[in-house]
Amino acid sequence: MDVFVARQPIFNRQQQVFAYELLYRMGTDNFYNDPDGDHATSEVIANSFLLFGLESLTGGKRAFINFTENLLKNEVAANLPNNLIAVEILEHVRRNKEIVAACKRLKELGYMLVLDDFVCDSIYEPLMDIVDIIKIDFLGTPPQERKNLIRKCGDRKVEFLAEKVETIRDFEQALEIGFTYFQGYFFSKPVIISGKDIPANKMNYLQLLQEINRPDLDFDRIDNIMRRDVSLSYKLLRYINSAAFGFRSKITSIKHALVMLGIREIKKWLSLIALKGMVEDKPNEILTSSIIRARFGELIGQKCGLADRSSDMFLVGMFSMIDALIGRPMAKILAELPVSDDIKKALLGEQHRYREIFELTVSYEKGDWERFSYFASRIDLDEKEIPRFYMMSLEWANGFNQIGI
Repeated sequence: MDVFVARQPIFNRQQQVFAYELLYRMGTDNFYNDPDGDHATSEVIANSFLLFGLESLTGGKRAFINFTENLLKNEVAANLPNNLIAVEILEHVRRNKEIVAACKRLKELGYMLVLDDFVCDSIYEPLMDIVDIIKIDFLGTPPQERKNLIRKCGDRKVEFLAEKVETIRDFEQALEIGFTYFQGYFFSKPVIISGKDIPANKMNYLQLLQEINRPDLDFDRIDNIMRRDVSLSYKLLRYINSAAFGFRSKITSIKHALVMLGIREIKKWLSLIALKGMVEDKPNEILTSSIIRARFGELIGQKCGLADRSSDMFLVGMFSMIDALIGRPMAKILAELPVSDDIKKALLGEQHRYREIFELTVSYEKGDWERFSYFASRIDLDEKEIPRFYMMSLEWANGFNQIGI
């Protein structure tokens, strides 16, 4: 059985990742081909844990997992670690005595319970004093109704999660009316201010990105830029002396580090370090997602006949949210970066091979399985191979974050 797993971030009020919801697809037909939906879902959960490993999927964060009525009755969740999962009670689960009793048992065992797609209805009453979090469809619920829902339930010990938060404006509105958690990709949608200057502390990083992408790459110019920022030099030397490379002798100079890396690796690693510097006042998930996209695209490029240009695929993913980091339109940023025309076209949405690979990585990331299948067929890639590349990318990103650059 082929198991596809993606994840969607859930943020707290400080825009830090609190958890990930795991998004499943079983097999390449884009539907559950087992007539017993409960059995199929159980298989997906079991295989996901056994094949992928929960901590690899979530980087040690809590995983939100949907549970059907029968899965709740059979206490399937009790086989999973209570400190690493949240049990989502789906909207179509009946609120009868048996379900309420099963949820109470899970609560007593220390599991976090989440009520999915909540609306104000008396049928939810039996679970209101049991659940920890109530999810509300932010886009599908009128503004006044959102406020009413929170006000009516405000005297209970429950927190609210706004899902389908897709813009910064959505996030700010949800924050204002009292939501504690937020789910969606609002962090990747920048607020663009016309003519906005690049903050001084980010200019050095942008200049570094400009320099490493010039066709006539010059180590002396890179060295001069890095000497202006002690943290840049420290991060590079710390990284190149880490176990990721395993050099026998310690590397103590920027020039030596650059020579040891080589041109392709310089572009990759200095891009990572520069973007890490830019993300200091932004949600960390921007960098994490960029790293995953970069490695994911690189691996796919190697598989679909672009092995000699897979470093370009890396840079497409790496720069895919640079507009959110700098707060300027992507077109203006790319006009200042001397990256290849193919990379620019991909980031600006022009349809060609690079863009198709990028669309594949993003559709998998978001669990948009229909678009994922479409782009897999476009680049003539066997869908069954892609989950392995995704997991390799997650593990690679986890390893990069653990180094603490």
